[in-house]
Formats: sequence, structure tokens, C-alpha cells
Amino acid sequence: MKKLFRLKLGGLQQKILNLVLVFVLAIVVAFIVTSIYLSKNLTKVVEDSADKQKSSMTRISDDTVSSVLELSLTKSNKMEADIANGIFTVAKGDVQTLQEYAEYIFTHPEQFSDKAVSYPKKENDGKPSVQLQHEETVDTANDRYLGLAGNMSEIMLSMYKNSSVLNSCFIATTDGSIIYVDDRSGAYFDDNGSVVPFDTRNRPWYTGAVEKKGLYFTGVELDASTDIPGLVCSAPVYVDGELVAVVGADIFLYQISDFMKDSAKSGSINCIINENGELIFSSIDEGSFKTSTSDKAVDLREHENKEISAFVTKALKENTDLTSLTIQDKEYYVCATPMDSVGWTVVSAVDKEMTDAPTKALISAYEKINDDAQEDYRKSTNRSKNILLIITVALLILASAAALTLARAIVKPVERMTARMSELKDSDLAFVMEDTYRTGDEIEVLAESFADLSQRTRDYIVQITKITAEKERIGAELELATKIQADMLPNIYPAFPEREEFDIYATMTPAKEVGGDFYDFFLIDDDHLGLVMADVSGKGIPAALFMMMSKILVSNYAMMGASPAKVLEQVNTQICKNNEEEMFVTVWFGVLEISTGKVTAANAGHEYPIVKKADGEFELFKDKHGFVIGGMEGMRYKEYEFTLEKGGTLFLYTDGVAEATNASNELFGTARMLEALNAEPEAAPNELLGNMKKAIDLFVGEAPQFDDLTMLSVKLI
Repeated sequence: MKKLFRLKLGGLQQKILNLVLVFVLAIVVAFIVTSIYLSKNLTKVVEDSADKQKSSMTRISDDTVSSVLELSLTKSNKMEADIANGIFTVAKGDVQTLQEYAEYIFTHPEQFSDKAVSYPKKENDGKPSVQLQHEETVDTANDRYLGLAGNMSEIMLSMYKNSSVLNSCFIATTDGSIIYVDDRSGAYFDDNGSVVPFDTRNRPWYTGAVEKKGLYFTGVELDASTDIPGLVCSAPVYVDGELVAVVGADIFLYQISDFMKDSAKSGSINCIINENGELIFSSIDEGSFKTSTSDKAVDLREHENKEISAFVTKALKENTDLTSLTIQDKEYYVCATPMDSVGWTVVSAVDKEMTDAPTKALISAYEKINDDAQEDYRKSTNRSKNILLIITVALLILASAAALTLARAIVKPVERMTARMSELKDSDLAFVMEDTYRTGDEIEVLAESFADLSQRTRDYIVQITKITAEKERIGAELELATKIQADMLPNIYPAFPEREEFDIYATMTPAKEVGGDFYDFFLIDDDHLGLVMADVSGKGIPAALFMMMSKILVSNYAMMGASPAKVLEQVNTQICKNNEEEMFVTVWFGVLEISTGKVTAANAGHEYPIVKKADGEFELFKDKHGFVIGGMEGMRYKEYEFTLEKGGTLFLYTDGVAEATNASNELFGTARMLEALNAEPEAAPNELLGNMKKAIDLFVGEAPQFDDLTMLSVKLI
């Protein structure tokens, strides 16, 4: 065999070359056909894969949005129901208190003298006032119960001043007179300056309470004097089976609907439906979910839209899962939470078109990316055709080795890419570059385009999931709950600037957004100061609601003049009645006689008070503990007394002070408490509490706060 240019003539290489030369045209043709076939096949695979990816992205996005929406909307709806339920619970408790006090007055008339009440005065407009009105034909001199009813003035005035819920409270006699407390005296005069008559016994709250013979909530009614829409909670008062009066309280519509108004701005709907299927409140002013007064309200359980009818019927009985519902020709996601206090339900709805917007945006972005990738592919294909022509000519010259090598270099990555594209489905959308695709030609460009498209698709799915979850956060409700709780506690100092006999200061630092501790102080009369320090079991929203109810009950019973032990017994009785969650509260309640310094107190499972004599140091006063409030019905509490000398100081606190923990898991303890107090024993109450907080912060350091820190100090001057 001879060699020519390193080619063995007559040898295997020549035979291969001859064979390739014979079949090169057929190979080229076959290669061209194969390339065209693979290109079409790849195009079809890409299109099918794009459709699969689009379908998968739509499903994943819809599932993600749906799951996040269901969690956030139902949680937000429950929180709104809890807040509204708390408002009605407070109103209900206030009316029951008025009912019990009125029954006591009318049952024991020998203990009370008749008390006169004056008509409204224009100069009292804007100030809480006790006022009298009656029906046009009524002569108050012949009203059998008006004099005794006048004894309700003080408790109603105190209840109105201390309530953030009530717009008025009243007692109406069966003879047609009504005594009420509000700050709208100027609204009760006609054009001639005369007090207008008040048709007491024909008002819905009067007739409803009498017919029901128990606690009654009206529907939406216009206030008789101001035409402000609202509702009334009322209850009848009986003596020996005879109706003598009806007590009640007003809640104006705007007080409850304010916390729902923001929902309308975001395309959602919030509303409250009463036990008769009638809309009480709504965040929209048109269509099927527009609020109407009770005389025009319709029963949504009988709505012509069967979906709405069935949903409202179910929502009044139980919590509903996220449901799709057509409202005013639009699709909404809706859910509902019943309110235990009045048998109503809170309904929340969000526009489905709004929730579908992220998915549509994702698909639109994907289609643009896919179109760009296909355009890149078409350009690459055109370039490949030109290169293929050059390669064909080269194959005719370079012989079989180059032809086979180039053919393999082109076919293998295309086949691998086609196989990988066929494997892409469901959540597996990852197309990554492999060494097989790194051919340095259009195949590599196409593979890079697919890899880039795959990565951007996955990034878009992650991004839309985060965006959707972030938008549905419910921080606004916690912020509202924190403000409500802060406003419930005395927080303006000096608290009693006109009183120079004593100085008082208190603080509460919650461990969470809202806490379970609370304090309170109030003048029962000119010479008696009520002091309260309490700690509710648990934390967060449930503890805050329980705290508000407990605080109101303690202050209400204390203002009636009951002894500390009696106040704790009455509060325990009320809380145990409906304490299905088995929550409890520890309470220290004392009454300071300002003129003598005598303190009469009772302790329901709370921390020992700390007392400082005039010339001494702070010491624990180990008093007698009773059982916690809400723990067991029928509990009795013992009172004890001690004297707070002039120049002496009383310090009250919750267990979060003594049990503050540092990074080494050590407790702050009572010894450190006494040390912090005695570091500057003559300090004013605000400085004393500041010193204690600094000592705790220094001890705790960077460790997290696990419990509320609540303190109160009063000093006789």
C-alpha cells in the first residue's frame, strides 16, 4: 500500500473514503432530511412543552393564590368577627348590668329616695349629661316609676364615660318617660327652642324587648333625634312579674363599620348579617349587599340568587370555607364567621378578578418570553441552514470522517435536547445546560435559550408566590387591636391634676402586639380611689379581648360602691357564665381612702403588693390570696386592710416583672425588685417605674421578652 498525503491508498482508510464518497450524497441528503425532521420534531416538542409549562404555571399559581387567599381571608374574617363580637359583647354586658341594677332599685324602693332629672339643656351640647324626655301626652308628675328611675343616673353616666362603644344609655318607664345619658343635648329642641316629645313606648327597642322578655338587639334604625343610623341593645325590667321599665344602650352604625371601610378600596366586601338574614353593616353602598334600615331590609336567605341564599343560610349556622359566589354579576371568593354574642355572622368577599390578576400577569410574561425564545430559535434555524449548506460542500471534500463527526455533533445534542424537553412536566420545569449541548453552534444557543426560559419561569413562580403572600398579610388588624387595647387603659398624666393629696403613675409593655395584662385606677368618689392590677392567662388577641371584658366588669361593679371582695365575686360570677375557653385572670383590687390612707383590698391569685412606709423601705405585703377570676363559679374572697402613710408608696405589678428572664435563664425575682425600688425610695411614681424598667432591661439584656410588664405606683403626699 502506498501513502498519499497520509492516506493509505488501497487500505482501510481509502475503502472508508471510497465508501463515504459513494454514499456521501445519500448521507448528506439523509442528514438534511433528518435535520429537517428533528427540527420539526423539536419545534413541536417546544410548542407542546410551552403549553405544558403554561398549563402547569397556571395551575401552580392558581393553587398558590388560592391557598394563600384561603388562609389570609378566613383568618382576617375571623379577626373581624372577633372584634365585632367584642363590641357587641361589651354592649350586651353593659345593658345586662343596667338591667340588674334597675331590678335591684325597683325591688328595694325603701333603700332609695326619688331623684329628679332635668330636661336637656342646650349649653350641655358636647358634654355627657343625664336628661329627661317623655311622650307628648305624659305628665311626669303621674309617672309611678320616674323618681326611682332617677337613681340610675350615676351608673349610666359612669358607664357612658368609660365606654368606647356606647353612644348613649337609658332607662324608659312604662308610663312613657325616658332618662338617658349622651352628649347630644342640642339635638332635642325644635325650631321654637322647646324640648321635642319622645315617643318612647313605640320605639322598636322598647316593643322588641317587651315582646322577647329578655335581651334584644334591634335592626338598623335611624336615631329619633339625629337620624344617625345605628342599633340598640335593650332589656326589660320586671318586679314580681310586672314590667316597670326598659333599659338599653345605643351603638351607632359608623362605630362598627369604620373598621370595614378600607376593604372597599381594595375591591373586597365586608358585611354583617343578623339572625334574620338582614344586612346590618356593609362596606358597599349598592346592589344586593347594600345596608338598609330594618323596615326596608330583606332576608338574604330568600334572595332570588340561590347561591347567595344557600350561603347566607349556612353562614348563620357555622364557619364557612372559602367559596366562590356570584355577586352583582362578578365572581367573588367569600367566607363567613358567626358571632356568638348576638347570633349574627361576618361575611368577607374578595373580587376573583383581582386574585386572578397575578396569574394573568405571569402567563403574559411567560408568553412574551416564549415568543422571544421562538424568535431566537427561528433565527438560529436560518443560520443553521446556511451553515448546513457549507457543511454539505465540506463533507463532499473532507470525506467521511468529517461528515460522520459533524453529523454526530449535530444529531446527538438535538436528540438529547428533545428527550429532555419531553420529560418536562408538572413542577419539574428545570432545563439546564449540559456538556452535550455545548456544541458552539445554534444548538448551544437554543439550549441556552431554553435554560434561560426555564430559569426565568421558575423565578417568576417564586416571585409571584412571595408577592401574593405578602399582599395578604393581616398586620392592619393587629395594629387596630393594639390601639384599642392602649386606649382602654388610663394613659394621660397627671391623671388627676386637681388632686394634690396623691401622685399616681402606671405603665404596660406587652410581650406581643397586644397583651393580657391590664391596670386601672379611678375615683369612686371624692375620697376613694380604686386601684386595679390584673394578669389574663395567655397572650395575643384572645387575651386582649378577655382583658377588656374583665377591666370593664371590675370598674363597673366598683363604681356601684361594692366592697373589693364583693366586686371580685360579682366579676367572677359574670366571667364564669360564658367562659367556654376556660381563660382566667388574676386580680388585685383595692380602694384607697385618700383622707386617711386606709387601703381595703382583696386578692384573686395575684402577686403580693409592695408597700413603703413614710420613713421606711419597700417591703412585700404578703396578703391573703383567693382563687383566680374565671376559674370556678361561686368563689368567695376575703378582704384585708392596711394603712398607707403620708409619704408612703404602694407598688403593684404583674408576674412579668418578677419573672423577667435573662440569657442565662435566671429570673429577675422579688429580691432584685425590692433592690431596684429601694435604690431611690423617695422617687415619684413615674420615676420609680422608670427605675424599675431600667433595672429589668439591664438584667435581661438581649434576651427576648416573654411576658407583659405592667406596673402601677401611688404615693400619698
